[in-house]
Amino acid sequence: MSSPEPSLRGRTAECARLDELIAGLKPGACQVLVLRGEAGVGKTALLDYVVARTEKFRRIGVSGVESDMELAYAGLQQLCAPLLEHVDALPAPQCEALDVAFGRGAGDTPDRFLVGLAVLSLLAAAAEIRPLVAVVDDAQWLDQVSLQTLAFVARRLLAEPVALLFAVRDHPELLAGLPDLTVNGLSDDDARALLDSVMLARLDPRVRDRVIAETRGLPLAILEVPRSVSAAELSGGFWIAGKRSSPAAVEQTYVRRIRSLPDTTQRLLLLAAAEPVGDAALFLRAAGLMGIPISELAPAEADGLIEFGPRMRFHHPLIRSAAYRAGDLLHRRDVHRVLADATDPQTDPDRRAWHAALAAAGPDDEIAAELERSAARAQSRGGVAAAATFLERATTLTADPTLRAARALAAAQAKSDAADAAAAHELLAIAELGDLPPLQQALVARLRAQMQFVRSRSGDSGAPAVADTAPPLLEAARTLQRLDDHSSRESYLETIAALMYAGRAADPAALTRAADAALAAMAQVTDRLRPVDLLLQGTAERITGGPGAGTDTLGRAVAAMRAQADDDVAVGRWLRVPAFPILQESAAHELWDPQAVRHLATAAVRHARGSGALAGLPRALAYRAGVHLMAGEFAAAEQLLGEASSIAAATAARSPVRYHEVMLAAWRGDVAEAAKLIDSLTAEAVPRGEGRLQGLLGYAAAVLYNGQGRYEDAFTAAHECCAYPDLGFHGWCAFELVEAATRTGAGDVARDAVARLEVSATAGESDWGLGVLAAARAMTSDGAAADALFGEAVERLGRTDIVVHQARARLQYGEWLRRANRRTAARRELTAAHDLFTAMGARGFAERTRRELVATGEKVRAPAARTGGELTAQEAQIAGLAAEGMTNSEIGASLFISAHTVEWHLRKVFAKLGISSRRQLRTTAFAP
Repeated sequence: MSSPEPSLRGRTAECARLDELIAGLKPGACQVLVLRGEAGVGKTALLDYVVARTEKFRRIGVSGVESDMELAYAGLQQLCAPLLEHVDALPAPQCEALDVAFGRGAGDTPDRFLVGLAVLSLLAAAAEIRPLVAVVDDAQWLDQVSLQTLAFVARRLLAEPVALLFAVRDHPELLAGLPDLTVNGLSDDDARALLDSVMLARLDPRVRDRVIAETRGLPLAILEVPRSVSAAELSGGFWIAGKRSSPAAVEQTYVRRIRSLPDTTQRLLLLAAAEPVGDAALFLRAAGLMGIPISELAPAEADGLIEFGPRMRFHHPLIRSAAYRAGDLLHRRDVHRVLADATDPQTDPDRRAWHAALAAAGPDDEIAAELERSAARAQSRGGVAAAATFLERATTLTADPTLRAARALAAAQAKSDAADAAAAHELLAIAELGDLPPLQQALVARLRAQMQFVRSRSGDSGAPAVADTAPPLLEAARTLQRLDDHSSRESYLETIAALMYAGRAADPAALTRAADAALAAMAQVTDRLRPVDLLLQGTAERITGGPGAGTDTLGRAVAAMRAQADDDVAVGRWLRVPAFPILQESAAHELWDPQAVRHLATAAVRHARGSGALAGLPRALAYRAGVHLMAGEFAAAEQLLGEASSIAAATAARSPVRYHEVMLAAWRGDVAEAAKLIDSLTAEAVPRGEGRLQGLLGYAAAVLYNGQGRYEDAFTAAHECCAYPDLGFHGWCAFELVEAATRTGAGDVARDAVARLEVSATAGESDWGLGVLAAARAMTSDGAAADALFGEAVERLGRTDIVVHQARARLQYGEWLRRANRRTAARRELTAAHDLFTAMGARGFAERTRRELVATGEKVRAPAARTGGELTAQEAQIAGLAAEGMTNSEIGASLFISAHTVEWHLRKVFAKLGISSRRQLRTTAFAP
């Protein structure tokens, strides 16, 4: 980047913000900023301002190039190239992931966010000696995987002395949620001053005002006035091109300047514009193949359009696009053909194939085959979007109808994986025109149905209701039978999952019909059943047989999954089936098996962290947060949900944590937060037809209101929740209904809820289920029977780690004892309950318990004020991992942060705990 002028006219506020950013860049403090604004508004000049004022820092940069958008990791590799001297210092998995992503080595496909962690570590390593400034201009033109990876890095920078700055045009969805600064046009006064500074002759004030109005304060448009408008136009006031200040109009002025140059100069500019990396050596080879001496570039350099050096550099991105558009189609094809010939097929086969594809005038099977190979290489590097684009272009260049259809199907799958649903649908339409064999026809139908299901849950306007996506999934499952039985069973699983999500918003008979169809298909299976097959069969048996049915099969499924939980290959295979997590979690809950829930959730997180499978990590973290929630470990649950939310934002995925957030708010007794979440999620769930979420929100409301002692409200919420038997949490809601009904005099309703709970809670014969059932029975009993049942509930639940239900049982027992005028015994149970609720942070239930204690004559001390020296949730997590003996690098890899940030947190932990070594952590109580 060139050095800016000493000051930027009209940019006082923007420069002050950037000066603050530079001043704040120091150890323990990172800086991230996104400059947003239309083309020509001056974003690049502001980035140059930062670069010029950080001469003492290390600086790297990259500019996105529109024609380079399809090459996976192209932008990221250019940005990181100056830092590769630090690669060997990275942990081995990160080093290998980066080598594969950048084409420096071979290996298994790296998860793109493991690559992100490697880049984060690389930046941190480079910044150890002096702060690092990384500048990304025209971020909207980076290849998708590079931009996603850098967005992840920007959100995970914490204590590293790294500044990461982006400039992006008006694309609000790109880099959303990061700190940003909107760059607008100059004020009229500043625009007049800038115009006057570049004009050789004085302007008529009326003409000048017209120019200012037309340019709308865009500095680039103003600076182009002397070159793009004749003296006659300016002096006579005839400059009336009403939209000249738009980016397209500014670009058009560049096109006119380029077309005024000699033909050979235009051809070299087109060559430079079509070669996105700016490799001067490649440019020279290609110019030689064209037979044009490099000296012919001189007129363009003299006109301030391009700079020839170690890298070819256009003076503004609009000049590059103008140079490309100034050439006609034949010249563009010729230039791409020359670039393909000049590109080394050994070191850069993908860019060579892409240039050859752009040079093709019609179908070319040889180029299409090479693009298919490029797609496989891109896929192996984690470049899903690039692979999709290569396959899409290969489809266009394929002459044979059958092969074209097969490539279109592969491209559609890749586009779907890259979240480009519109392109995927178009490619599926192409695939359907071909003469596909039956298996591929069935796979086309399944992919189309899967995309409809994803769209229905994404909240897109006009998307079908969740239940409406089940029939095509079911049809795909039936069609795939005997063609691909494994895919068929997974499609049945997806069908059931879709109808489970639809829940009460769908026809209840639809779920039963799907389960019947799945069982009929399972009856024909002769090979050994996989855990996913057992899960499908057990769930279908539970649906068709009602509560308590399918217990044996679900038990076998859960046992098989637990047996494979330490096998990362098996866990990864489960997590790749989108329907699997909800059914796995529901199965363990139907069995009331807390050990299975904890084991499987831990395995999911371990696999996601260990493999770098960040795309699936938010769901795994939310699953594990649910375990902590039921164990009364609210701080740990909150920390995991926060991590899941930040990762979901970095991956531009729909966050799975809001459902767990509402449960956390309900158990904490945070009425305002829970009510806000319930209202907002209800507004999302109803239009989507997501009845399961509506049921879950009813359960959350029942917990919240029972904790507050608002039993009428709890009764209404629990009664509505129990109206539909949602798998996985229906028994929990029945328990809430029993308590609310007994407090509001609805004895018949309470006894009916107990009867339903009996069928569910006895199925797994676990202390959790039987303890909850004993508490529910006690609430509907009297005298000695109630006393014995409450005692059983406290004893059974005390043997589990389901602390929220332990505390509930002791509270209910204490309340019953107080009403029986057994105050001493009541105080014992209520005090134990109050201690548990207070420790976990269940403020609503703690206050309810406190009121009962006061009624027994007990004086209850107010909660101790926080001293400010407690560890944060993340500090406690890092301290715990360090106490287990993990190194900083291992902790960083586990938590997707840099080792430098781990060390920074540990220094704070040591200071707060008054210790000086990791060894002391093992004997220090550091959990929040």
